[in-house]
Amino acid sequence: MNPLRHDFIQHCQKTYGVPPAHQLRFLDIGCGGGIFAESAARLPSTQSVTAIDPTPGVLAIAEAHKKRDPALGPKLTYLNTSIEGLAATEPYDIVSVFEVIEHVTSPASFLDEVEKHVRPGGWLIMSTIARTWMSWFTTNLVGEDLLGIVPKGTHDWEKYINVEELEKYFAIKGGWSQPVVQGVVYVPGVGWKEVKGSEKVGNYFLGVRRDSAA
Repeated sequence: MNPLRHDFIQHCQKTYGVPPAHQLRFLDIGCGGGIFAESAARLPSTQSVTAIDPTPGVLAIAEAHKKRDPALGPKLTYLNTSIEGLAATEPYDIVSVFEVIEHVTSPASFLDEVEKHVRPGGWLIMSTIARTWMSWFTTNLVGEDLLGIVPKGTHDWEKYINVEELEKYFAIKGGWSQPVVQGVVYVPGVGWKEVKGSEKVGNYFLGVRRDSAA
């Protein structure tokens, strides 16, 4: 899915005009093993990437992998913290939250914290899973129970979030652009592909731009 993440970020930037001329500062929340964080740090348009995760074990994996590429050192920083524990600093151009919010108990409170780290004119880029019978079938039944692709209990279907719920949150909150949404589907033997309308069924990306006057 990682190449699609970068494609979607570029799509969001083009939707609302030319990206800022300065090099971009990223904050990757729930970075896990650092797949996206490393790839973002390698972009010539990137100034820096701060990647955070509250789980020491996965950060150890990320740090070990980072050491294989000395060029990442100056641009990529890992921090063992949650978003609530992240010290206030200069807001970021792009804040990414990939496959995280569906594990959060209070999504609205979580997003309130995330907002503090998005600069005016910057982007919040997310990916998550719609709460449908199809997503339950693919992630809980097939992924966990039948194939064991992920450990049992990884997904809590009741925490999945439909795109309309996120759109409503940002509309009520105010200070954000109309969300850009893209549905994605995993095609066996091919990989993840954009499929229009599939955001109503399962996995999707959502991007919102913070108002410049915020």
